[in-house]
Amino acid sequence: VVGADDKTDLAVLRIDTGHELPFVEFGDSDTAEVGDWVMAIGNPFGLGGSVTLGIVSARNRNIESGPYDQFIQTDAAINQGNSGGPLFDMEGKVVGINSAIIARGGSSLGIGFAVPGNLAQPVIRQLSQFGETRRGWLGVGIQDVSFDIASSLGLTSTQGALAVNITKGSPADGIVEEGDLILEFDGKTIGTMRDLPRLVAETEVGKVVDLKVLRDGKDMNLSVTLGRLETGEQAILQAQQEVIEPPPPDEDVAEVVPLALKDIIGLEVGPIDDAARKAFVIREDVTGVIIKSVTPDSDASRQGLVEGLVISEVNQQDVSGVEDFELKVDAAREAGRPNVLFKITDPTGANRFIPVQIK
Repeated sequence: VVGADDKTDLAVLRIDTGHELPFVEFGDSDTAEVGDWVMAIGNPFGLGGSVTLGIVSARNRNIESGPYDQFIQTDAAINQGNSGGPLFDMEGKVVGINSAIIARGGSSLGIGFAVPGNLAQPVIRQLSQFGETRRGWLGVGIQDVSFDIASSLGLTSTQGALAVNITKGSPADGIVEEGDLILEFDGKTIGTMRDLPRLVAETEVGKVVDLKVLRDGKDMNLSVTLGRLETGEQAILQAQQEVIEPPPPDEDVAEVVPLALKDIIGLEVGPIDDAARKAFVIREDVTGVIIKSVTPDSDASRQGLVEGLVISEVNQQDVSGVEDFELKVDAAREAGRPNVLFKITDPTGANRFIPVQIK
């Protein structure tokens, strides 16, 4: 084993034979279209050299097996023993590496998946050269742009990746800001959130790339020098291990400040004072308002908002206190927006954006 990569379930092996071996070549998997004929070759149930024929059923399938899922789906029979075998196009070029099936009893039901050749090739080159992967790293935690989030920002498209956390000391630190909507990376459009991690990972470490982001309703062009993902993951893991578990809440928590809009957004908030910081382990650098109660069966409750979380932004604008929070929510309602977008911070310091319906 020269090297292996858990994220894509690929490995490079070296076999010493004393003579040259015949080989096949990769094709361009991006040209494989739904309906194209493909052939799978493998060793199903120990029957070496079995060939099955089918079509490309779908592209860019996410089966939740890793961070870079972008599988080619095919109905060419893939069974136990086919994994690692080639998926050929009709020109005899490898467009995929057979990887997984959805099946009952371990047999093919016509739903198989192959790692696209264009996703596999950079991994194979890195494993062959270094014995490990060396992926690009931006250092931005992201989330999908749902229709609710888009409408709360006054957008009509769900394109892009929404930045929710910037890792301290990462390449993006001080350049990308929380709340930025990343629309392009290195000249390539970000159609969905999952496009960004793959594009970053495929880019060489140390390359200077251009980002196009939407910030405060305006397009901005940024420049970032990529770091190495494997190094960044170690830094993130170390930071997570330093997080302190919150103690049980004290009785001595500050009184709730009534909010006139409680019936409209389904939650009640209060100021972040010393008692609240102690009870809910709120870091000193976190500002905004604290959620004191959530109305059962409200949209806020369905979105996962609970007591003790901090709302630090409303529609990508900082919140300085309860009165400021109330004014910003009321402004969203007056503007006729169906949702209001909250930036939520939990006791670990992690952020995420959550849209809540306005009644």
